[in-house]
Amino acid sequence: MKLHQKILTGILLVLVGMLAGAFFMIFQSGMTPFIPTEVQVTEVRRSAAPADLPLELNGSPVFSIRDVAREVVPTVVYIETSVSARNAVPNDDNHNFDDDFWERFSPRGRSNAVGSGVIISDDGFILTNNHVIAGGRSVRVTLHDKRQFDARIVGRDPSTDLAVLKIEGDDLPSIVLGDSDYLEVGDWVMAVGNPLRLRSTITAGIVSALGRDVQIIRDQMRIENFIQTDAAINKGNSGGALVNTNGELIGINTAIATESGMNQGYGFAIPINMAFKIGRDLMEFGTVKRAYLGIQIVEVGQRRANELGLEAIRGVEVAGLVSGGAAESQGLQAGDVIFSINDREVNEPNQLQAQVALFRPDDFIDVSLWRAGEMITKQVQLAGLDNSALSEMPSNNMRDFEFRIPDTDNGDDSELENQKSDAEELAEEEPSSIRFDKGFSAEILDIEAHRELGLQIMVSDVRLFSAARRAGLRANDIILSVNGVRVDGLNQLRDEIERAEDGDKLSLMVMRDADILTIDF
Repeated sequence: MKLHQKILTGILLVLVGMLAGAFFMIFQSGMTPFIPTEVQVTEVRRSAAPADLPLELNGSPVFSIRDVAREVVPTVVYIETSVSARNAVPNDDNHNFDDDFWERFSPRGRSNAVGSGVIISDDGFILTNNHVIAGGRSVRVTLHDKRQFDARIVGRDPSTDLAVLKIEGDDLPSIVLGDSDYLEVGDWVMAVGNPLRLRSTITAGIVSALGRDVQIIRDQMRIENFIQTDAAINKGNSGGALVNTNGELIGINTAIATESGMNQGYGFAIPINMAFKIGRDLMEFGTVKRAYLGIQIVEVGQRRANELGLEAIRGVEVAGLVSGGAAESQGLQAGDVIFSINDREVNEPNQLQAQVALFRPDDFIDVSLWRAGEMITKQVQLAGLDNSALSEMPSNNMRDFEFRIPDTDNGDDSELENQKSDAEELAEEEPSSIRFDKGFSAEILDIEAHRELGLQIMVSDVRLFSAARRAGLRANDIILSVNGVRVDGLNQLRDEIERAEDGDKLSLMVMRDADILTIDF
C-alpha cells in the first residue's frame, strides 16, 4: 500500500472512530437512569393547629408578611433538571429546548427544566412536583444562600405529580408543615418560589376555592384535590411552597389556569396533608403505599338526589364495586351515597379519592353513607394493589372495574347452578341488537375483556335530530343502568326503557371513555 493510501486510510479510521464515539455519547446520555438514593426515616416538624389571623385594621390583615418571608424563603430551593435531548420529556412550559440544528447531533444537547422545591427536614429531604424532574438526567439544587447541591431522586408519584429529592447536608433550613384540613375559602396565603427564574419570590393572596379537580395530571390513576389561590403563580413556581399566615406549609404549588401562559389569578396547589403522605411513603419505602376502597363513584345531581330521597344535594354515589374489593367485602352496595370519610364530608368524586389517598393499605376508615332512607356507618379496611381486583385491571383508559350489584342471596350450590342455567338460557334468547324509539340502537359487547368487567351493552348508533342525540347520548357509550336499575342484557334494557316510558321519565347512566355520565331524556 502506498504512503498516501495509508495516510488516507488512517484519517478515515480516525473519523469513523470519532463519529462512533459521538453517537455512543448521544445514546448513553439518553439512556442513563437515575440511581435512587438510599431511603431513610427522617424528622419533620409538623403543626396541628389552625393559623390564627390577628385582628384586622380597616379591613386589611395586620399579620406581617415580612416575618413570614424571613422564616419561609430560606426553605424554598431553586431546582434545575438537566434533560437529555433524546429523552421523552413533558410538553410543558418548564422544559425549554435549544432548536439549533447542530445541537441535535451534539453530545451536549440538553434542556433545563426549572422549578422550585421545599426543604421539609434539616437533613435535606425536599418535596417538589414530579413534572419538575420528569425525564431528567441530573438535578441541581440551589439554596437561598446560594449554596449548591447535586440532588438524588428518592421517589416519584405521577398520579399526584409529587416527588421527593435528597441533598446531603446538615442543619439545613426546613419548613414547618401545617394542616391543610383547617383551610377555608378566604384565608390569607402566600406563594414562595422561583417564577420566571426570579429566585426567592414571595406573593400573597387568598384561598379562592378548595377541592378543585382541573384534570391537568396525565395519569390513569390521577388524584386531584387542589387548593385554588389568587396569589401570583407563574412558570418556575412549580414545586414551591404555599404557606399560611403562621408561615406553615399548607400546599405545594403545581399549576396555573391561563390563556396567556402567565398568571391570571388562578393558581393550584396540592394540599400538604396529601402531599406529605405521599412524600412520607416515598421517603420510607421509595414508593407510594396506595390504598383502595374498591368502588366506582359518580357525583350526585339534583335529579338523582330527589330519586334517592336526599334532603340536600350532597355526597357521592357508589355506581359499582370491585369484585372482592374492600368495599364489597365490608358490605357496601351499589346505590349507596357516601357522605363522609372519617367525618370529613365528601361531595365530589375527587374529594373522596383524596380522603382515601391519605391512608395506607390495611388501614381502617369510617364510611358514613345513605342507604334506602337511613344513615349507616361502616368500618372498612382498605385494600392495596396486591390484595384487590385492581391487579387484574386492563391497561386501557377505563379507570374502574367491575360494575355489579352485590349478591344478596346466600343459597346453596344447587340454587347457584339453577341461576347459572337460567342465565345461560336467557342469554341464548337475547337479540344481538335493538333499535329504540328514542333514536338509538344498542348491541351486546363482543369484547371479552369488557364483558369480564361487567360492561355488557354498548350504544351502536344514535340518529341525528333524535331525542337521544339531543339528550347527549353518543355512539360507543356503554349503558350501565336505566333509572337506577342495573341492566345486563338487551331484553332487560328494553323492559326498563318501556317501563320508564310509561312513567314519562328516562335516565341512563353510561360510561364514556373514563367518565360516568347521566343522560336524561
